Amino acid sequence: MGTAIVNCCRVCGLEQDEPPWGLDGKTPLFIICSCCGAEFGYEDCTLKGIRSHRHKWLTNSAKWWYEKEKPNNWDLLSQLRNIRQEFW
Repeated sequence: MGTAIVNCCRVCGLEQDEPPWGLDGKTPLFIICSCCGAEFGYEDCTLKGIRSHRHKWLTNSAKWWYEKEKPNNWDLLSQLRNIRQEFW
């Protein structure tokens, strides 16, 4: 799984307006993913944290953090494919 999309959440794969970890890939923005609720630079700073938050989110039916931002044609499996291999 996973593509090389750097503008995607490491936890859920939602494409963001800006790279969640900055252009250098090392400077997190500390904003909240509207899909899974991960704070970039907190829940996604270690592989263990990423996996833990993803598991919690998926076992909660992959419920959107900000439901009003969920696209009508949202497809969970397509979105998960955006996660880079190194974050699985």
